[in-house]
Amino acid sequence: MPDIRLVARAHVKSIVDWFGCYDAVAETINARWGAPAGTGGVSRGTISKKVAGQFDWTISDVIALEDASGRYPVTKLLARRLEDRPVPTSGSLLNDGSIIARESGEAICAILSAEQSSSADDRAGAVKEIDDAIEALKAARVRLEARR
Repeated sequence: MPDIRLVARAHVKSIVDWFGCYDAVAETINARWGAPAGTGGVSRGTISKKVAGQFDWTISDVIALEDASGRYPVTKLLARRLEDRPVPTSGSLLNDGSIIARESGEAICAILSAEQSSSADDRAGAVKEIDDAIEALKAARVRLEARR
């Protein structure tokens, strides 16, 4: 299996090439996250170092560049990792039920907190907790279907 980091870097490099220049890439990232160049945002020099492999691309960089280009190669690469993973079919359904209860409770708590908050962090936390609960439900379903 190839080094996923190298493949991801190649995908990001392809998107950078699509933009045509490092200034456009830096300004795209800064515009997406609200950090103009010169104020702690990403600069052309930083982009150059990331392309050269001296610095790593951040998740924020990838999100900004994929959204702006309308291409999602890194996201698809990461999603394929999930398709290839082995799914456990043995284990305890009782344990699955306990995990579902815990994860669902955490999701409910996070949703209620996000409802009362104006913080993007609280909304992102709620989404994460919802995803955790969904994964627990999916794992239990896989285990049940494997017992047929």
